[in-house]
Amino acid sequence: MRHRITLGVGPVSFRIGSDWPAPIAALDALYHDYPRPAFADYSVRLEAASPWRRWLRPSIRLAGDYTLPDASPLPLIQGLLAAEMGMNLQVALGHRRHLLLHAAVVARDDRAILMSGVSGAGKSTLSLMLSQRGWRFLGDEFAMIDPDTGWAHPFPRPVSLKNESLALIPEGCRVGPLLVGTPKGDVRHVAPPASAIAAMAAPARPALLVFPRFGFPAALSGLAPTETFVRLTQASTNYVAMGEAGFRTLTRLRAEVPAVALDYTDGEAGVAAIEALWEAL
Repeated sequence: MRHRITLGVGPVSFRIGSDWPAPIAALDALYHDYPRPAFADYSVRLEAASPWRRWLRPSIRLAGDYTLPDASPLPLIQGLLAAEMGMNLQVALGHRRHLLLHAAVVARDDRAILMSGVSGAGKSTLSLMLSQRGWRFLGDEFAMIDPDTGWAHPFPRPVSLKNESLALIPEGCRVGPLLVGTPKGDVRHVAPPASAIAAMAAPARPALLVFPRFGFPAALSGLAPTETFVRLTQASTNYVAMGEAGFRTLTRLRAEVPAVALDYTDGEAGVAAIEALWEAL
C-alpha cells in the first residue's frame, strides 16, 4: 500500500499499510522509540470500505493476514484504533510461538505479575500506574508464555486507556490522539516508558497471577487450582490451537504460580493491594 510502516514489538513484527497517510503518521509518532525491522511476521491493511469511501466520509475496513469478515468499518478519524485492533487480531489468531493470555504483565527484576480479567477489570490502568512506580511494563494486551521455559516474554504495546481512566494519564507521557465515540467509548493510547521498550527482549518468570475486578468493595481470596485453570483457559486465545503444548504450558503455570482474585474500589487501592501481595510472596 502507498502508506506503510513496519514495527517490532518484543518477539513479533508488523507491517501496517493504509490507504491514507494519517493512521501511519499517528503510528509513527506513538511508536517513535520502537525498532523498524526490514521484515514482518504479520501484515495489517487499513483499506477503504469502498472506492468512494476513500474520500467521501472516509471509512476503514480492517484487513490483513487474518481477518474478521463481519467486522464493522471504522471512520478514518479512528485510524490509530483500527491499526491497534489489526495488530491484536493478527497475534490472537495467528501466533503460535507462545501461549497467549489476555493479561497485563509487570515485573520487578526477573519476576512478573500477570493480571488477567475481562474488559473493564482495570488491568491496563493498573499496569500503567505500576510502571510509574518502578515496575517494568511488559504489556497490557497479551502475556506471551514460552512453552519451553514458562517465562513471560514482553509485548509492550502502548496502553489503551478508556473513559474515566483517561484522567490517570501521567504528565510527560507520549500519547496518541483522543479518539471519541469509539465502540468502547473515549480512548487514548499511552506509550510505555522508554525503559520498557529498551528491555523488551528480556523475559520474566511469572511469580503471581492476579484476577482483578474494578469498582467492587475491597476483597481478596485465593483460587483453587481447578478454578485457576478454567480462568486461564478462558483468558487464552490460542490454548486450543496449540494443542498439547498449550495444555502443558497452562498446567505448568497453574501448578507453579500462586493465584488470587482481587476486588478493588479505585486505582490507588488496586496498586496498594498488588504491592502488598508482592511483598508477601
